[in-house]
Amino acid sequence: MTEPVVSGGDEQLTLLPLRTPRTRRDAARAGTAASDPVARVQVDTGLPHLDRPFDYLVPADLADEVQPGVRVKVRFAGRDLDGFVLERADLSDHTGQLQPIRRVVSPEPVLGPALLAACQEVARRCAGSLGDVLRLAIPPRHAAAERALPHDLPPPEPLSAPGADDPAYTGGWEPYLGGPAFLDRLANGESPSASALVAPGIAGADRWPALLVDAAQATLRSGRGAILVVPDARDCDALEAAVIERFGRGAAVRLTADQGPQARYTAWLKVLRGQVRLVIGTRAAVHAPVHDLGLIAWWDDGDDSHTEQRAPYPHVRTVALVRRDLQGVALLAAGHTRSSAVQQLVESAVLKAVECPRLVVRERSPWVKVAGEGPEGARDPGGGHGRMTSLVHESVRAGLAAGPVLVQVPRVGYLPALSCQDCRQPVLCRTCHGPIAIPAPRDAPQCRWCGRLVTDHRCEHCGPTRLRARVVGATRTAEELGRAFPGVPVQVSGRAEVLGSVPSTPRIVIATPGAEPTTEEGYAAGVLLDAWSLLDRPELDAAEDTLRRWIGAAALVRPRAQGGVVVVGGVPDHVILPVVEALVRWDPGWFAARELAERRTLRLPPAAPVGTVTGGHNDLVAATTGAPWPPGARVLGPVPVGTDGTERLIVQVDDEAEQALATVLRQVRARWAARRTGEAVQVRMNPADPSR
Repeated sequence: MTEPVVSGGDEQLTLLPLRTPRTRRDAARAGTAASDPVARVQVDTGLPHLDRPFDYLVPADLADEVQPGVRVKVRFAGRDLDGFVLERADLSDHTGQLQPIRRVVSPEPVLGPALLAACQEVARRCAGSLGDVLRLAIPPRHAAAERALPHDLPPPEPLSAPGADDPAYTGGWEPYLGGPAFLDRLANGESPSASALVAPGIAGADRWPALLVDAAQATLRSGRGAILVVPDARDCDALEAAVIERFGRGAAVRLTADQGPQARYTAWLKVLRGQVRLVIGTRAAVHAPVHDLGLIAWWDDGDDSHTEQRAPYPHVRTVALVRRDLQGVALLAAGHTRSSAVQQLVESAVLKAVECPRLVVRERSPWVKVAGEGPEGARDPGGGHGRMTSLVHESVRAGLAAGPVLVQVPRVGYLPALSCQDCRQPVLCRTCHGPIAIPAPRDAPQCRWCGRLVTDHRCEHCGPTRLRARVVGATRTAEELGRAFPGVPVQVSGRAEVLGSVPSTPRIVIATPGAEPTTEEGYAAGVLLDAWSLLDRPELDAAEDTLRRWIGAAALVRPRAQGGVVVVGGVPDHVILPVVEALVRWDPGWFAARELAERRTLRLPPAAPVGTVTGGHNDLVAATTGAPWPPGARVLGPVPVGTDGTERLIVQVDDEAEQALATVLRQVRARWAARRTGEAVQVRMNPADPSR
């Protein structure tokens, strides 16, 4: 293969005409390895247009160490760069002078064939570069960890086959239609794929961590390994506790971003060397090189933490599907709700729906009431418009008589958004047009973006100076409820401090979405405030995300048979909202199917492939002008995103042109990077919301 490599003289990239390749005998005379003297190296250049392997000579003294998968140092364009050896070869198609590998960084073969193939396919589907995916999949080397971990640790003992009298085998999966059969197939070495809608569960065996561990246990009994992925470290703590309770310490390793470099690399090496077969962690764990991998399960597909924040921005789901296609592993997408992307996989028969019957769901879920509707609405006609309505107060008071009460508030802070008291228009900063907020009770209004204090406000629309709270944050809500229920402990869980769990004694717990702490016996009542704030977002997945957040909080409340009640406040009363109906009925499957059907009609993701190119106006136009978009592509924009002059181009194609679009996007990024003018452009394939 002909590759541009660093020449021996000026060490610049050269493209030379093809000539007869050198032979092994030529290489041997030059003091290189006698056998397979050429190594193909994926060099970590960080440049999209140089994302391909380059040929290097293998020095004789490194012949035994330079093996596929090891890290090496090579000379590239005048610099020493890291790289991975992809293969050894007898010949090179390059016609110039090959340079020798400088040294072997580590003899550890960290890039195995299965991991390499998966990373290549992820890069292909996500319009990215292999180098970018390798940086996501393989943690940085830690030499001390490599030396400290013994190579001769024995592999874990396989679990015994399931017995007829083993109650832990199916655990909480018994009520699920198809649940026990799914575990049976895993234990028998098969590779089923399912989407499980997890019903609310207060008992330990019914909670989602136990259900994921059940699936892992069945897989381990077949002699295979498993990967369990969760959105964040707090979820990982809950999952780790369930794993330790089931298997004891040391049966699994944890891979999360909050680990130190040595701890993370040690855990990853244990997986690579086959010393452990169960991995739990956040999104990077989905790449883990588990030996004989049998299952990848992930919790809460709709959580945006599952999407990598670095190029090429793969979702955990994408990587899992790639490994299913290449390695034949089983998949389990579990959650209290189902994202439209997972619903599409269910409707296309990639995943099989596993759900509880409606009667079981009804028995396990709390009673959901909407402020301003039904009998309560007749008694309090204005209840749907107020914030702390009579129904909210009654529900909190009744809940405190039986245990803790959870109050979900969409926003952190005190008063995170203000508006004019007279015309209700939002108050924006005169300098940067950012939102004006009051951070704490005695603070002056200030801009949340630039920090400018607002001391002389006058509404630019109607003139008056009076301000009102447009949105109320968690801190102000705690203040209001503390006054309404004196003597009751009030705790706040949010950005500053996220509580893992709280006692089951009476207290009010105010939490932002995703920061709700658990309690052993479940909350006696729940309140979902300011529904309009979550729904009134100009985002494609606003309704889907709102239902996910609501049900995530409501699932922590006791079932209706134990008096569990959830009140939804602040719901707009001028329209019928399917998302509210789905919560009241506790039917997220129905909502997911409805949402996907709407997007299919409108040709919106995930029902239709879409790609985006983002950058400054001049860079964006220059990078995309003349791009060979697939036939039938619909190019929208560019349109502004944000306030810094950034713009975005959106390209829609038919299903059969999805991979062609990914290829073009990759070419656009590489071509623009090769020009070395202007700022880089960002390309993304199938983002959850192209406008975000």
